[in-house]
Formats: sequence, structure tokens, C-alpha cells
Amino acid sequence: MNLKNLAMWGIIVLLTIGLYNMFKNPQTSQKKNDNLIFSEFLKEVENGRVVEVNIQGNNINGLMSDGKRFTTYSPNYPNLIEKLSETGVSISAAPIDEKMPSLLGVLLSWFPMLLLIAVWIFFMRQMQGGKGGAMGFGRSKAKMMNELKGKVTFNDVAGVEEAKEEVEEVVEFLRDPRKFSRLGGKIPRGCLLVGPPGTGKTLLARAIAGEAGVPFFTISGSDFVEMFVGVGASRVRDMFEQGKKHSPCIIFIDEIDAVGRSRGAGLGGGNDEREQTLNQLLVEMDGFDTNEGVIIIAATNRPDVLDPALLRPGRFDRQVVVSNPDILGREKILKVHAKKISMAKDINLRTIARGTPGFSGADLANLVNESALLAARKNKRVVTNQEFEEAKDKVMMGAERRSMVMTEDEKKLTAYHEGGHALVSFNMPSYDPIHKATIIPRGRALGMVMNLPERDKHGHSIKYLKARLAVCFGGRVAEELIFGKDNISTGAGGGSGSDINQATQLARAMVTKYGMSEELGPVEYGENQEEVFLGRSVTQTQSVSEAVAQKIDKEIRKLVDEGYNEAKKILSSKIDDLHKIAKALLTYETLTGEEIKNLINKNIYPSNKENLKEEEEDQGSALGSIGLKPKIVH
Repeated sequence: MNLKNLAMWGIIVLLTIGLYNMFKNPQTSQKKNDNLIFSEFLKEVENGRVVEVNIQGNNINGLMSDGKRFTTYSPNYPNLIEKLSETGVSISAAPIDEKMPSLLGVLLSWFPMLLLIAVWIFFMRQMQGGKGGAMGFGRSKAKMMNELKGKVTFNDVAGVEEAKEEVEEVVEFLRDPRKFSRLGGKIPRGCLLVGPPGTGKTLLARAIAGEAGVPFFTISGSDFVEMFVGVGASRVRDMFEQGKKHSPCIIFIDEIDAVGRSRGAGLGGGNDEREQTLNQLLVEMDGFDTNEGVIIIAATNRPDVLDPALLRPGRFDRQVVVSNPDILGREKILKVHAKKISMAKDINLRTIARGTPGFSGADLANLVNESALLAARKNKRVVTNQEFEEAKDKVMMGAERRSMVMTEDEKKLTAYHEGGHALVSFNMPSYDPIHKATIIPRGRALGMVMNLPERDKHGHSIKYLKARLAVCFGGRVAEELIFGKDNISTGAGGGSGSDINQATQLARAMVTKYGMSEELGPVEYGENQEEVFLGRSVTQTQSVSEAVAQKIDKEIRKLVDEGYNEAKKILSSKIDDLHKIAKALLTYETLTGEEIKNLINKNIYPSNKENLKEEEEDQGSALGSIGLKPKIVH
């Protein structure tokens, strides 16, 4: 529990005590003195039991002969003093105390109420983010970046050279606007950074803040929308008012799709809070009252859902695509992140970049960090190639689950399953080379075969996709050939991401999206698509006729059957190679692509090859030890 929470609990305790003291019965403080009615007081005086009295106005308090003290209230009794004097009572008198209470007394009496008001104000400020007090609903939550704290420059951004050039021009315009304005050019109103997650859009915006030398405000798209109607539009107005005061400046809106989705799609009409916020943003960016000197930079990975009015020239004048880096970009990104760790001198970052196609900047940063953590776990002083390789396997295939207990039969079935994938992949020249095959459980899979392209790819041919279908069925066909149809496992199924699921989705995409079916031709056939709007799922249906749906199903089944038959043809003709790979996987658990190539082409085993060859001589007895024999189905 931190100091702030302790202080809050202390205030609550003091408030409780103060409220108790304020509302408790005031008569409880007078319990020490007995109250007497005036007639009883007179009787006690006549009996001589009253020894001493103190008269203050009409209030009388005194002392009995038995030592008890009492209080009473006297009406205007004219002979009271004479009667007291006759009985020998000691009398003292004083005027009524009419002095004003002290400042301390006033503060003590009002302390609980003041404390209650202070706590109420504190909670109201907390609910409103501490800006503007209880009435600060419409204040903008944009924060001004401090250049001295964690400054990022363009030197810290790598792998997105074209995007850097685009935003560098914006920064240069802010530094020297005359260079562009003398030819009639105008400063761009907005710049939209578009790209997949993890490619460095926010990092690029931070670099703009570090390089611009002008005020830089940052805010998230979700900070505009609240439960109160009109708050988002008010915050947009306040944000641009702040920008005008600090003009020229840059305002960065991260995840703008949270507030910039297309209007009129789904429920709510045009009166919901999000659409009002978007309307105000459109007016502020390019309306009657233009905001000169205020540049909006926004980032999103969903440009397809943004409102067309937001993307037109005059609002977001340019869209900068921040895509996944190529091999040169990956090498530069690795160099940026490698400066923060201690590496061995023999590490070649170009080799690591070549082995990580499709990695985003965030993936590469995670790769470097994981390798450093693995080296620290092994108490090493520097990060070696071994840690980079292990980290790459962890990022690509998931963490190893060596603690998972598998029986020998399960291991053998997994070895032949993964061996089937590897062998089919090896015999498909149009497919990507094998990177690694393993029967060590990783993530949710019991084993895995990983293929990596030799170079960056931006599209795939029909030949490649059909090879992919055959590779997907390599595991199921291997189980069927070795163990029989009655003993195949659920390894090829299991839901999203499984072999059968991947093959079915790929075949469906080839038919309905890529136009790769001779029967249906180059036509895209849509499916039911769901879009989330205002927390509800709105279904947009692009229906096809029953006859076309039957043709689609037929063509999908045709492609799937072709892949299955191709896998069976390869494995049936090369059953000896399947046994080699499976036995090597059982012995070594993990094989690299080069080791699989040497094993098939040259019969060279990774290590201890003499012992493994001795086991290979009696292959039939090895299979007989598990009670199964090879079964070839034509």
C-alpha cells in the first residue's frame, strides 16, 4: 500500500471521528454532575445538606454535604439568596460568560464539515482526471511532451525509410516554412500513419516530437469519448484551443479509429456521442474557422473503417504507410536495439535479419530482449548466437514445454506426424525451405515444423498455395500410412490454427477471394461479415445463390483433395525417408533444415550417427516394438 492510500485512509478515519464528535449527545459531557429539579434543591437547602453554591445567571451548581456535586436551573426566585444565607451556605456568583469563542474553537467545531467538503472535492477531481475540478468534463486530456525526458529522434527509428522521409518534410516545414511557402506551398493539415501493429507508428510520432522543436501534444482516440453527451466534442474544441495558443504545434492522436469510424453504419443514427465528436474534429481540421499552424498526426492499423470525410485532402493531406521492414530494415532495427545489450563479437545481425522475414519492429525488439533474458538466465556476460536462436524459436513457435509428460507412443506418433510435414515440404520445390522441425511441445502444439522463405515475399503463386495445402496434410497422411486409419490422432484437427483448419481456410480464400478456381473464374464471393458498432455486432451479408454456394463447396473440396492426394503420393513413395526423419526426431527431438537435407540426401545424421545407423538396420523390429507395422494405402 503506497503513501497516497495511507493518507486517504487516515483522512477517512479522522472524518469518521469528527462526524461522531459533531453529532454525539451534548449531554453526555454533563454526566459527572447530577441534575436536580428546583423544588428538590430548596428542600435540600432547608435540610442543611447544601454546603456550597455557584450562581451564574439562572444556572446554579454546587456541592452537597456528602461530597456530591449538582446542577439546577433557578427561576426568578426573589428570596433565594436570603434562604441560602440563613442556612449558612457558601455563596459565590459570576456574570454570564458572553465572550466570543476563540478562532481555534471555531475551527475545531467546523473541522469535520470542512474535511467532508475537501474529500468531496478530491474525489470529484479524481473522477475528472484532476483537470478543471468537478466541472472539467469538457477539458482536453492532451498532454504536452517534454523533450528532455526520454527524447527520441529519427536516429532511433529504422526500417521505415520512406515513412521517415514523409514526416521529416513536415518537421522541416515547421522549422523553416519559408523554404516551402515561397513557391506557394502550404503546410499540410494532417498526416495519417497507417500500418500493421508493431511497425513503429507511435515511435515515429515520438521522433517527430523530438525533432520538431515545437510544442507536441499527444492524446489517444479513446480519450475523447465519454458517457456524457457532448463531452467528446467539447474536448476536441479545447484541444484545438490549446494548439492555437502554442501555434505552430503538432497534435498526435493515437488509435484514431476509436473516434473516426464511418458515420451512419449501424445503430445510433447521427446523434450518438462518437459521431458528434467526429463531426467536431472534421470542422476543426477544415471548416470556416481554419487552424493555421496546427498539424494533426494520427496513427491507426484500421484505415478501412475510417470515415471518408476524414481522409480527404484538406484534412489528412497525406497517408504514410508504415509497413513491416525488409531485410535491410530489419538489420537496421536490430542494430538500434542491439546497442542496449552486450553481444558477442561473432554475431552477424544480417544473418539474424535474413532468418526473421515478416517480423515487425516490435517483434525484433522482443527478439533482442528475449535473447538478453536467456543469456542472463544462464549467467552469461554476453549474448551469443545460441541465445538469439533460442529467442527466435520462442518468438516464432512459442516457449518450450519440456515439463509436459508424454508417453513413448505419443512421442512416436508426434515424430511421424511432424516427419510427414517435413518430408512433404522437402519434396515441394515451390514451397519455403524447412527452418526447423521439433517434437518438443511449444505453446499449444505437441510438435512443429517451421518453414522460412529465403527472401521477403509480397505475393504467392497458385503453385505455392497448392504446395502449402499438401504440406498441411503431410502429418495426417503420415499417421495414416504408418499406424493405419483406425489409429490416426486429433493432431491435424483441434480448431483454429490446426492443419485441417489452415488447409480449409486457404482453399476457401483461393476460391472466393483470389479467383483461383477455373470453374468460378476471377470473381470475389463475399461471406457474412460482422462489424462491431456501439458495442453490438452488426452483420453485413453478401449472399450468393444456392447454386454458386454448391460450386464454391465443390471447388474447395477439389483443392483440399488435391493437396491430400499429393501428400499421400510423396509419403508413399518415400516411406524410408519418413522413417529416417521420425527416428532422428525421436533421438534428437529437434532437427534443423540443413540436418534434414543431409539426412535424406546423404544419409548423414546430426550426431551419434553410427549408433543411429545400427538401430536403422532392424527397422521392422523397431516398428514391431510398438505393436504396429507399416501400412500403405493406395
